[in-house]
Amino acid sequence: MADSVYKIIELVGTSSESWERAAANAVEQASKTLRDLRVAEIVQLDMQLDAKGKVEAYRAKVNISFKFEGT
Repeated sequence: MADSVYKIIELVGTSSESWERAAANAVEQASKTLRDLRVAEIVQLDMQLDAKGKVEAYRAKVNISFKFEGT
């Protein structure tokens, strides 16, 4: 395996369904503009609540790495 360098970005995905869907939304959106995605790491899970404490959205903070192509 050749030496490589990877960049890591942090994204927050949201979903009204689940944390899994929130994380998948973050990865799917990243894949539209980034190439060579390698690893997605779930860093934090939380929920957005309304005034009565009902869950409005699930949120997943995700670190995504991709191969860095320097200039």
